[in-house]
Order: sequence, then C-alpha cells, then structure tokens
Amino acid sequence: MELTIYLAGQIHDDWRNEIRKKAEKEKLPINFVSPQENHALSDDIGEKILGEQPSKVYRDDAASSINNFRTRVLLQKSDAVIAYFGESYKQWNTAMDAGAAIQAGKPLILVRPESLIHPLKELSNQADVTVETLDQALEVLTYLYE
Repeated sequence: MELTIYLAGQIHDDWRNEIRKKAEKEKLPINFVSPQENHALSDDIGEKILGEQPSKVYRDDAASSINNFRTRVLLQKSDAVIAYFGESYKQWNTAMDAGAAIQAGKPLILVRPESLIHPLKELSNQADVTVETLDQALEVLTYLYE
C-alpha cells in the first residue's frame, strides 16, 4: 500500500528532506508532497504567471492565491498530513495547513516541541496524533505497515 503524505510547515530549512531520507531508509512506500519548497519561486510565482504587479501587496496576493491553489490540490489528494512546528520560524502557514487538513477530514500528525505545547494545545487536541519529533512522526507512519 503506497501512501501520499502532505508535509505542511515552513520552507526555510531541510526538515522535509530529513523525513524523506528516513522513510527511504526504512523502505516505506510513501510519496511525499508539500508546498513549493523553492522559497524564491513561491514568492515570485504570481508575477511569473500574471505579470508584474503594481505593489508588494498585490505581488503577495497574486503569489498566495497560486500557492494556496497548489496546497489545496496536493493536500486534498494526500492520504494524511504531517504538520511540523519548529522553534525557528513563524508558523502561520503550518497552522493554516493543519486546520485545512482537519476541515477536510485528513488524518493529521502534529509535530511540535515541548516549548509549543501551550500555544498549540487546541490544534493538538484536534490532531489525530501529536508527537514531539520527526522521528516519532515517522514511527507512526511505520506502524501503518506493521
């Protein structure tokens, strides 16, 4: 059984490659999808498709509509979602994607460090599983195949 897992979370560091490599090492039949991981392309996609915008507000709006379209399609096609909340970056998109997964009835694994227990308590309560590390999230997926 091959699964498609949507990896929701910030795109500023290498956490997705870490989980992909670990899943590959475990020989798990998982296809991972995600938001656009090329940060520059994510920011520029509105102008790339729609042309130059009159201000930064319109530039961001054009890019976000296309990025939201991408996220919605890939999240809807996924079997489950891992939403990763780290310590280093703002997590607005992660929270939005986790909420969309819950709304869509997608099984959700929430990954958050101990320091974020309080600010994420309601979201954690709605997730199917809450863990503190990417390794634990991968163990949950591995358990599907045991």
